[in-house]
Amino acid sequence: MKFAEHEPGALETRLRQMRDSDRKILVPYITGGLTGWIDAIRGAAANGADAIEIGIPFSDPVMDGPIIQMASERALRDGATPISILHELRGVDVSIPLIVMCYYNTVYRAGHTRFANSLREAGVVAAIVPDLPLEESAHWCESADSSGIETVMLAAPTAPDERLPRVVDRARGFVYAVGLLGVTGERTELATTAVAMATRLKKITDMPVLVGVGVSNAAQAQQACVVADGVIQGASVVRRLLDEGADSVAQYVGEVRAAIDSPVSSNR
Repeated sequence: MKFAEHEPGALETRLRQMRDSDRKILVPYITGGLTGWIDAIRGAAANGADAIEIGIPFSDPVMDGPIIQMASERALRDGATPISILHELRGVDVSIPLIVMCYYNTVYRAGHTRFANSLREAGVVAAIVPDLPLEESAHWCESADSSGIETVMLAAPTAPDERLPRVVDRARGFVYAVGLLGVTGERTELATTAVAMATRLKKITDMPVLVGVGVSNAAQAQQACVVADGVIQGASVVRRLLDEGADSVAQYVGEVRAAIDSPVSSNR
């Protein structure tokens, strides 16, 4: 399976600029539809986020652990839908790229082209569909490419070396280095597989490589950034939104930004 060369889209262009200026990349994840989620996006953007990943709540979030599951259940109970979330995103005025994370059922039910177009109309530039395997992704990726939506591909720690070039070849925006086996959630230590996965990917691609899943605090983000170009943080962000509100998210993003900007996170 060989994919055509691609021109970097808005997300990849932005992240490459960040990396080329020696800035580590920070992408917080926020569950759409929660109370205060729009304010959390704005607060994160104002405090150093380079892009925002917005989760569309789903009833069977197979990649997500207890915190994000709880957030999805609460958002769904409060009436959140893909349509309502994308409608609200249209009113978000931030100068950084917006990424949607959703499960394939959401894409399939809407229709590939329709869903890709709805993302673009909402101001979203990229999508992560974690339960869509590379081998089955062609129809969605073609529709996404045609609509200007960059499909971020995930690379799991169990992927053999011969598979990784195919994942990288299809990736748009950045390559998502999954930090550990299992679901999202906060851990006391950064898994050794996180740095190992980033190292494997950096050897074979010039595309930005970001580590997500299990990056649980500012110190772990700093540790991951010794090798990776940046991090995605979900459970630690969503827990603060659930428990303390949007201001806590903004403060936390600022703390992580300061940590990964410190000299120890440089891989030079």
